[in-house]
Amino acid sequence: MTPETSEVLALEGVTVVREGRYLVRDVDWVVHDHERWVVLGPNGAGKTTVLQVASTYLGPTRGKLRLLGEEFGKVDVRKLRERVGYAGPAPAELVRHDLPALDIVVTGKHASFVDKRWHEYDESDLAFAVQQLERLRSGHLAKRRFGTLSTGEKQRVLIARSLMTHPKLLLLDEAMTGLDLGARERLIVSLTELAEDPTSPAAILVTHHVEEIPPGFGHIIMMAGGRVISRGPIEETLTAEALSECFEEDLRLDRNGDRFHAWSRH
Repeated sequence: MTPETSEVLALEGVTVVREGRYLVRDVDWVVHDHERWVVLGPNGAGKTTVLQVASTYLGPTRGKLRLLGEEFGKVDVRKLRERVGYAGPAPAELVRHDLPALDIVVTGKHASFVDKRWHEYDESDLAFAVQQLERLRSGHLAKRRFGTLSTGEKQRVLIARSLMTHPKLLLLDEAMTGLDLGARERLIVSLTELAEDPTSPAAILVTHHVEEIPPGFGHIIMMAGGRVISRGPIEETLTAEALSECFEEDLRLDRNGDRFHAWSRH
């Protein structure tokens, strides 16, 4: 398969300006089918803005966005969104906390956060929702009310929900924010298993911390001040020098197997 036919996302010179302020500037980036990318950078780097553009919920001020072979502005974005899984703070705010986790997941089929009685679901839909929960090691949560779950459990349920439409691209915005060490590691294990599954979609994970990079995520784009500092395969791109430039701090970077650890030299 050629890069042209396997491209799922392309940003060309994407710039976003709001109230006279540049949120991102001149971002070029291509993601291909089944690639797993990390977007890394400090607060205010433009990571979430880039993800919002990729999701089509935010249009670029300048530049071009191609998503799943279609150019933004020339296609009904509602059709594209059905093929993009999105889990993050924004969709999480729309969830009804009184619903059981299984209902939260199955309603992802119609991108709906209301009670599942508002749409038609059959046994195969419910079975598929259970499968997605199990993929995220959360099958035991199916009958639990969403509001009773821990932050880490909620994240896994929302990621399972984002897989209900068989997406070609999965966007994970700050998936590990607010998680304690145990919850973070459990989610990393789940994302590693997802990344290693050849049937899983291309995935993009936004994070501030190299410690949160799951094994199996083989590409990285590093941002600071709304610009791309570097991008490419993690093996070549994630270096102490690039990390220090990105965070404006003299940092060391160690690797233990497939996991990373960074700290200041001072």
